Amino acid sequence: MSTATDDTKRDAPAKPTTPVGKAADYLDQRTSIGVAVKEFARKVFPDHWSFMLGEIALFSFVVLIISGIFLTMFFEPSMALTRYEGEHPASMHGELMSVAFASTVDMSFEVRGGLLMRQIHHWSALVFMASIVVHMMRVFFTGAFRKPREINWIVGLLLMILGLAAGFTGYSLPDDVLSGNGLRITDGVVKAIPVVGSFMSYMIFGGEFPGHHIVPRLFTLHILVVPGILLALIALHLFLMVLQKHTQFPGGGRTDKNVVGYPALPVYVAKMTGNFFIVFGVLALMGATLSINNVWNYGAFDPSPVSAGAQPDWYMLFLEGSLRLMPGPGWEWVIFGYTLPMNVIIPAMVIPGLLFTFLFVYPFVEARVTRDDKEHHVLDRPRNVPVRTGLGVAFLAAFIILALAGSNDLIATHFALSINAITWVFRVLFFVGPVFAYYITKRICLGLQRKDRELVLHGHESGRIVRYANGEYIEVHTPLDEQERWLRVNYEAPAPLEIAPKTDARGVKRKGYAADKRWQGLSRFFYEDRVSPVTPAEVEAAHSHGEHDQLNGSERQAVEAGAGTTSREH
Repeated sequence: MSTATDDTKRDAPAKPTTPVGKAADYLDQRTSIGVAVKEFARKVFPDHWSFMLGEIALFSFVVLIISGIFLTMFFEPSMALTRYEGEHPASMHGELMSVAFASTVDMSFEVRGGLLMRQIHHWSALVFMASIVVHMMRVFFTGAFRKPREINWIVGLLLMILGLAAGFTGYSLPDDVLSGNGLRITDGVVKAIPVVGSFMSYMIFGGEFPGHHIVPRLFTLHILVVPGILLALIALHLFLMVLQKHTQFPGGGRTDKNVVGYPALPVYVAKMTGNFFIVFGVLALMGATLSINNVWNYGAFDPSPVSAGAQPDWYMLFLEGSLRLMPGPGWEWVIFGYTLPMNVIIPAMVIPGLLFTFLFVYPFVEARVTRDDKEHHVLDRPRNVPVRTGLGVAFLAAFIILALAGSNDLIATHFALSINAITWVFRVLFFVGPVFAYYITKRICLGLQRKDRELVLHGHESGRIVRYANGEYIEVHTPLDEQERWLRVNYEAPAPLEIAPKTDARGVKRKGYAADKRWQGLSRFFYEDRVSPVTPAEVEAAHSHGEHDQLNGSERQAVEAGAGTTSREH
């Protein structure tokens, strides 16, 4: 018979004594949140400046929410007419305008800090979209969308599209001339949809444009629907990032099975906190010193004024430019009594649809042409994937050309040029520019890869010339260190797909051969021009110098004396 004693029992953990510790213990006992906090605190994040681009987007969104709550308290989303009775600006006094426009002007001049918050909100929106676009460029060019992050790439694209929707619904609220013109273009695009366009326009505007309901409806979308979906997608984006672990740039010791970096607590959280205050401070400084969207200069919306210089925010300029470049005459087709305005459908629907479709399907196309089903956590150097890099630059070239075309009137007035000539130049550039950008970028990438091979095989040029006893001159090269060599050889260069023969052993045509042939052709487009990484055998052969290694001792000493401590040729 045995009995248990108190000595054999494990001592109970000490109770917290501080108020913070007691609160944390209380919460942990009821939610077990300590396990999640402990796991997250140990999470390792790689350290690179480009990873802050996503943080800038996140922190800009936080500033948008904070400033937007302030603005919501003073903005009146009504299209009812009123006369402005405010003292400032004097030119607006007594003018007939919508309540929405009057509340915007009143907020800017009568509410303490109202103009500052309006401008912080607007600058935050511009920076939010810019950081999303640049962040996705980094993801695309480095291949961070590959397995297992295809879903997160789709989530990021949806965030970008919702950012466009948030920006459009936001700058349409003041009901000034600029936002009214934007809504008028939207009405025209909606009406261009075959068969149902006019009914959709009537439903959106609550009647014939502009109606009396569009501003309240946009207000609901802008402060409730779009931000709610954005918050949900941001939470999903961050959850997937933590779940799948962060990508890292190539380097010595970095593989697809580890992460080299710093733990979330205290290092990474401290950096993120500092980054947040920097972003907040810069946005506040921009809002205080850089004037933007001065609606009182435009006036309340009136469809009669027509002038140059009516451009949307930068992220919508590509759509504006697409509409401006499209020819008008001859592109309205009447089929069975229905008018198809192709001069609106093509620039406003087809071209944006092609651009976004390219972004959505690219990760899956690249995986298919490589038959790559492995997980990738180490990023690519853009030079090592020349076709992807070329396609990305071509996409950016098309976007920039369309954005510049959206300002063709400003270019014409500022530089005293013909707007028709500018339009034709941009029309040609839209088709030629991306092709030229793709070709030049691809050649540059291939040249950089060949340069990397030369550095691995022969080392850096030192500029030191040595003469051998037999009169031969050589340049002494400096070998690469292990980190440099690893960076330049640790990548894959897939070969084009190989497919089964057209017919089987009995001469019967193989089912699916046509599809395989198409994928093989696409694979050749991607990988036929490639520079394979240097193999260990090639390095060993390059470091064997033939007759130079056969120099006798005295000759070698003479050469080394002439070359100092510099290493031998590579």
